[in-house]
Amino acid sequence: MPRRPSLPKDPSQRAKTLLDMATGDKSKPEATNLSAAQEFARKGGLKGGKARAVALDKETRSSIAREAAKRRWGPKRGHD
Repeated sequence: MPRRPSLPKDPSQRAKTLLDMATGDKSKPEATNLSAAQEFARKGGLKGGKARAVALDKETRSSIAREAAKRRWGPKRGHD
């Protein structure tokens, strides 16, 4: 899912940014440059889930998914 760009706090700059995005002049505000460490971590994060899924056998993946579903859809605690 693409991230929504952050908009400037100044109303005039925000209006210009929205107008630029609406007319297609600019798809997003200036992109920030990532450090070398951030780039390295991003590459690992992009391939991590797929590589882990390939490395696990079917039974282990199934038990992990079962436990995650149980925790997600199980009884809620602390919201009474």
